Amino acid sequence: MSNETFDLPPTNSGRAAARPFHRQWLMRQSDRLFDFFERSSINRDGGFHDLDSVGHPVNRDNPLRQIHATGRMVHCFAIGSLLGRPGSDEIVDHGMRYLIEHHRDKTHGGYIWSLDNNGPRDDSKQAYGHAFVLLAGSSAKLAGHPLADRLIADVSEVIDKRFWEEEHGAISEEYANDWSKITDYRGQNSNMHMTEALMAAYEATGEKLYLQRAERIAKLIIGKHALELDYRVAEHFDADWTLDKDYTGNEMFRPSGSTPGHWLEWSRLLMQLWVLGHKAEPWLPDAARGLFRKAIELGWDDKHGGFYYTLDWNNQPIMREKLWWPVCEAIAAAAFFTHYDQDPFFEIWYRRLWDFAANHLIDHENSGWRPELQEDLTPVERLFVGKPDIYHALQACLIPLFPATGSVTHAIIESNRPAHR
Repeated sequence: MSNETFDLPPTNSGRAAARPFHRQWLMRQSDRLFDFFERSSINRDGGFHDLDSVGHPVNRDNPLRQIHATGRMVHCFAIGSLLGRPGSDEIVDHGMRYLIEHHRDKTHGGYIWSLDNNGPRDDSKQAYGHAFVLLAGSSAKLAGHPLADRLIADVSEVIDKRFWEEEHGAISEEYANDWSKITDYRGQNSNMHMTEALMAAYEATGEKLYLQRAERIAKLIIGKHALELDYRVAEHFDADWTLDKDYTGNEMFRPSGSTPGHWLEWSRLLMQLWVLGHKAEPWLPDAARGLFRKAIELGWDDKHGGFYYTLDWNNQPIMREKLWWPVCEAIAAAAFFTHYDQDPFFEIWYRRLWDFAANHLIDHENSGWRPELQEDLTPVERLFVGKPDIYHALQACLIPLFPATGSVTHAIIESNRPAHR
């Protein structure tokens, strides 16, 4: 799928996201995702099941519950509640109670990474996980859940006292259960998701400190480091935020090199941050455009299509697998750009990305999205088993349907308000 395959001038044909059929198609895809993850996800012993490729629980006897998956289910079904989808409130309540009653450490405070039926499996305190607790609480508050204020207050205090580093304007990474230090590692991935969560908390509460901290993280990760690297996002750092180009962690959350999918995710978050900040930070849109274009230039496979998972510092693929979530993030970013930028590049790529997703990633037979393809686009299960979660794909489907005024959660609320007469 070459970059020169075709040309679509949006000035003549308009935004695809404004067309009635396309909008109906996106809502159908959203509904199919809700159906797939609603059907078998609830674990009656608490938390949620991971699902296999056809939607059955992966391990029904003693399933692992990881905190980011719990938080994402709460967030996504809070969106379902705001859309008016029946059944969503029960799932939000189920997840909120599991976060508070099981993931929350009643002895030392904070939220542990994972549990099974016997208790904690990994009782460490990860910034990445705490970001999704804050996101879950913020979305649940917008959906009217009675425990949301309690959860937001508790996790915000933990983030403030344990993770936030004022001198750097970013969060630290990880601690043992008793809050003793594990490593001096600092990571952009947890900070990126904390930026998303802080913006959601700002939308839910109106507290400007959340937005100010999101802006400070963006200035460090993108305004300083990514711009110095010609719009490539560095992933791994030391405690003083010195780039560690030789870091090798794990393929799932801390792969070596750089991850183009995160450049795309940041591009949308920067635009969202710019809008929420009333466009007071003029560097944000240019940085967002630079990240998006660089991800297309270096990360897209011109022969087969799809984004390589990771690149080395010579811009060559390290892991050549094509995952679903970078395409989802690219769609969401392109949709956001088409609201504010008349450059046809973004409309062309919006359509091209949906073509790729429809032909290779969406599982039209079983629902959900195939999470992983080999370089030649053959489905494979190496990094992932089954269908990992609803989060990335749902947002890709819904973000184009609503005004680009912040998060999709808040945009749905705004669209539901009755017009003034």
